Amino acid sequence: MDLSSAAILPDDPAEACLLGRVWLPEAEGPAVVTVRGNEVVDITERAAPTVRDVCEADEPAALVRGVEGRGLGSLDAILANSDPARRDPDRPWFLAPVDLQAVKAAGVTFVRSMLERVIEEQARGSRERAEAIRAEIGDALGRDLRGIRPGSPEAARVKDILVAKGAWSQYLEVGIGPDAEVFTKAQPLSPVGIGAGVGVHPVSHWNNPEPEVVLAVSSAGRVVGAMLGNDVNLRDVEGRSALLLGKAKDNNASCALGPFLRLFDEDFGLDDVRHAEVTLEVAGDDGFRMVGRSNMVEISRDPADIVAQTIGANHQYPDGFVLFLGTMFAPVEDRGAPGMGFTHRPGDEVRIHAARLGTLVNRVDRTDRCPPWTFGVSHLMRNLAARGLL
Repeated sequence: MDLSSAAILPDDPAEACLLGRVWLPEAEGPAVVTVRGNEVVDITERAAPTVRDVCEADEPAALVRGVEGRGLGSLDAILANSDPARRDPDRPWFLAPVDLQAVKAAGVTFVRSMLERVIEEQARGSRERAEAIRAEIGDALGRDLRGIRPGSPEAARVKDILVAKGAWSQYLEVGIGPDAEVFTKAQPLSPVGIGAGVGVHPVSHWNNPEPEVVLAVSSAGRVVGAMLGNDVNLRDVEGRSALLLGKAKDNNASCALGPFLRLFDEDFGLDDVRHAEVTLEVAGDDGFRMVGRSNMVEISRDPADIVAQTIGANHQYPDGFVLFLGTMFAPVEDRGAPGMGFTHRPGDEVRIHAARLGTLVNRVDRTDRCPPWTFGVSHLMRNLAARGLL
């Protein structure tokens, strides 16, 4: 994997206020860090013991920029050490750039991915049947649904027409209805960071990456930054039943975040997220290569609206949350036999890029072969207390 700073940083690194986490072997725990030039700076003692605390500050970017901190080494060295295949366990490596926040995700927020969910449902999780169903209903539904604002009177009229045709779906309900689909993707501290393996459950034979922009939101509902994420999805499992969403989404190492959390400031904010283009590249050991793009201008619900549906008088997050905004990218290219579509194979390298957020790189493996998640909230609290940081 190319984990050099030139390949990983945003296009405007000098202007970006980047927040991250590294594992400190000597402390047997994590540190909150920022990037200054090619140096990684530990700000745990001077700014806040957790990323959650930084996000709760009145001005997170000003807090991070105003702290002197302690140098941990060069960015390139710590990035290189974030590849498990080359890791020196006595030197720091990067983790996911969030800690105590809840990890939430919004589904079917783009028409193209919404149609793929309908196809999964119709195919009952069978990728062999998906191509025929895609040809039968995909184009027709796509023409009907493009440009419709969710929850609008026009959306209600389209629903009535599709119900009459017997073509309504639970995915269309959350795609163009008034209520967004927001679910729990992973538990706090379970996401993996740049360089780490991402897991696919061994029961799945039809799965894919989901490259997304992910917002960081404070406990007050204020969006404070953004990063990239991979919402690994088991299409065959969810296609069998939407009630299997937890099994399809929340597995060991199935959530990747990074490479850094870019904090909002005068140079970068929510409007930049609204206009971001996310690119995906998958390269397999078998020579397979796939490239796709997801443009945020095509999202059917505004990011601020999804945040407002996630937190409010009826649902609170005292430690804040991070929110996957969804993707339009659902790969359908054949990998192997014609008509079988795309699915991951162990060893796939997944690169997700956005110009102002950088590049998130991970390699695919089975969930039972990825390192198990063992460092939870209780471990973090005890570790920080032992270091005199609480």
